[in-house]
Amino acid sequence: AGKTTLFNLIAGVFAPDEGEVRYAGARIDGQAPEKICEAGIARTFQIVKPFPDLSVLDNVAIGAMLRASDMPQARREADGILRKLDLFDKRAQKAGSLTLPDRKRLEVARALATKPRVILLDEVMAGLRPTETDRMVGVLRDINRHDKLTIVMIEHVMRAVMALADRVHVLHHGASIAEGAPQDVTQDSKVIESYLGRKAAH
Repeated sequence: AGKTTLFNLIAGVFAPDEGEVRYAGARIDGQAPEKICEAGIARTFQIVKPFPDLSVLDNVAIGAMLRASDMPQARREADGILRKLDLFDKRAQKAGSLTLPDRKRLEVARALATKPRVILLDEVMAGLRPTETDRMVGVLRDINRHDKLTIVMIEHVMRAVMALADRVHVLHHGASIAEGAPQDVTQDSKVIESYLGRKAAH
């Protein structure tokens, strides 16, 4: 449907063929990803790829170096983020040794380390068990409320969408077929037909 492509356009990985990408009143399309990150937009990736031979702490500290004055400060800030994501006890482990749920949380931690105002989360719940999903939902809810951080999610796990989203857009074959409050979108006949079949919509 082009969901990850949309994130790539916003984050500067791709340039749009036409049109503009605007953030905080200014055009950002055509800028390098690091410049967009400096402007306050961070993202995660659907396939998580931490630096496997670096510690969990240093994986996050690298992101914190965007705004920290030196590595000791970056590591202190990384420690605080790891506490939020329940990864502090694993700070000395190599990132490559983490389980999938822990790698997912590390991916969010790395993005948060850049101190964004907007974070783009690309299927951070994929592959998680329901209990692990609920844990991630709790972390993201706290970040949204306490840090006043805008979260934009690509997500198929409906329990997470219903728990976190104020507004939902449903994309199907590259087109938006519904938007609105989560409880309204889940009852939309086009959404039901697209994902469950025509009979389910009637």
